[in-house]
Amino acid sequence: MSSPILIPFKSLLSIDKSLKMPIYQQISNQLIHLIRNGTLKSGQKILSSRQFSEMLGVHRKTIVVVLDDLLAQGWLETKQGSGTFVANNLPEIKPQRLKETELSSTEYFSVKKAGFSFESKPVLQREVIKASDKLHLDDGFPDPRLAPLLDLSRAYRSNLIHGNSYVKLGYGDTKGSNWLRQELAKYLNESRGLSITENNILIVRGTMMAMYLLTTAFIKKGDFVVLGEMSWSSAKINFQHAGANILTIPSDENGMRVDLLEEICKQQTIRLIYITSHHDYPTTVTLKADRRIKLLNLAQKYRFIVFEDDYDYDFHYLSKPLLPLASADKAGVVLYSGSFTKSISPAFRVGYLIAPEEIVEHLSHFRRIIDRQGDLILENTIAELLQNGIIQKHLRKSLREYRERRDFFCELLQNDLKNEVSFQIPEGGMAVWTKFDNQIDLVKTAENALKYGLYFSNGLQHNLRDRNANATRLGFASSTINELEKCVNILKKSLVKNT
Repeated sequence: MSSPILIPFKSLLSIDKSLKMPIYQQISNQLIHLIRNGTLKSGQKILSSRQFSEMLGVHRKTIVVVLDDLLAQGWLETKQGSGTFVANNLPEIKPQRLKETELSSTEYFSVKKAGFSFESKPVLQREVIKASDKLHLDDGFPDPRLAPLLDLSRAYRSNLIHGNSYVKLGYGDTKGSNWLRQELAKYLNESRGLSITENNILIVRGTMMAMYLLTTAFIKKGDFVVLGEMSWSSAKINFQHAGANILTIPSDENGMRVDLLEEICKQQTIRLIYITSHHDYPTTVTLKADRRIKLLNLAQKYRFIVFEDDYDYDFHYLSKPLLPLASADKAGVVLYSGSFTKSISPAFRVGYLIAPEEIVEHLSHFRRIIDRQGDLILENTIAELLQNGIIQKHLRKSLREYRERRDFFCELLQNDLKNEVSFQIPEGGMAVWTKFDNQIDLVKTAENALKYGLYFSNGLQHNLRDRNANATRLGFASSTINELEKCVNILKKSLVKNT
């Protein structure tokens, strides 16, 4: 058995009093590290508490705590009259040669490579849009500065501290807050012409979660799913991840070409169609009434699911919004999704899925697997704001502001970039689908603009296999009038022509 004198503890252990980590924890972690890497072998005798304290210059009680801790964890063991040893039942580990930077375990480290194999799907790897303080013409996000934050914080505090704590801060219904579902049923029935109760509502974190639950529950490998030709990439990725066969349909100025869908239905068994009927993504056009009727008729006839993503229904500028497909669905084929992400802010992850009662019940079982329940306090806060009419008031105010920003932004594009871009003034939504002249390199233009402090998408995600759209969504809602003017000035001087 090795003598503790032969182990150079003093060179292997170090104490950094500048760290927030307690000294006893530093020593304990380093000893465990030495055992794990084989420097201290099973059965190796270690120093006594007195020898340790003298060597490291710390109080003996600190070392006693360290040894007691490692004894309790099973790293060390004591032998009556002989001292303290590395536990005999530990597997043998061959000593590893340590680099200079690895001698101290008081610092944090990050393991970069996994010790097991896994499949990395390229389809899941894409750029994540993050908020920044730069100027931006984003994908069509709301302006959090307009959000009723004071009302929201007051309601949140009230729901946090008042009422039965065991109920409000405990586990709730996997379908979401019952109060929010009741208030949502009233709100959606009034604003969207639906005829639902709280039993038709599943609360989710957002449309992405609703779609993931949907694909997990209803899409099998090999199923045929139909999307718009230039559809939301997150939707497409969900269906691809589920192993679905993707079929696409082009859109025109009246929305998706539903007549082409009928031809597909005659040849293939369609499981689901994903559609943004109110403001088509990315082009923002509205699916016209005759096509809506035909789509519902086809869904009933061929018994496929219609997933209606109504991501920004509340922001329609020309007239009253067209009612969603779900409002006319009597056969239970439409699953309707929306969220408060575009109404308030992306930070508030509260969305909803409207479906027949048995589907809500079915999906709640899947939701429980990935998220036992949502943020019950936040959900009740949103319920209170709906009940008091605060969200409705906020939406009316935001609608006026976004309409003004849309008009100003479109006027800027027309006046300052009329030879470089073409677009239709959107009837609703928070972005302008903008086609750049083919002589302009949109990717390099986006890179150039970023150097000047302006972010916008380079549009690559909207390209099709056989053609470059050379177009992108320029979001106007999240910027003030003054900021939009600065954005267009930067965009104008950032243009790069193809060589």
